[in-house]
Amino acid sequence: MGAVRQVTVSSAGFVLFCFFLPWLQVSCFTLRDSASGFELARQKNQVLWLIPLFMFLTLLTGLVRMIWEQRTAIFALISIVGGGLSAYLMYSEQIGNGQLTGVAAVQMTLWFWLGLLACLLVVATALLFYATQGKPP
Repeated sequence: MGAVRQVTVSSAGFVLFCFFLPWLQVSCFTLRDSASGFELARQKNQVLWLIPLFMFLTLLTGLVRMIWEQRTAIFALISIVGGGLSAYLMYSEQIGNGQLTGVAAVQMTLWFWLGLLACLLVVATALLFYATQGKPP
């Protein structure tokens, strides 16, 4: 039980960490620039602020012993919804930036893809946590 919860919490922390690392790299001939999830949320897409919010809530509920011992459904629900919504928002950001064409080449960085995979891991381990710890009413 403890290992599944720890993986969920660690994955949420990793997504939070990746939010501040470069997600997008733009290059045009010899010029290069990059933007993190933080910068994209601040300048372009305000809804991306839900990613660190949900990951922080997952961390908080996963680290407060009373919640994950007595209210497993709360921890699982926040983790599943937060991880799923974060993965959706990140994927939609990738789709939106992938449509840019022309002289500039736009690429998503390794940190973006690792963060997206970590979001999916949060969902999978939260489901596993609830399946093994969930108590029917």
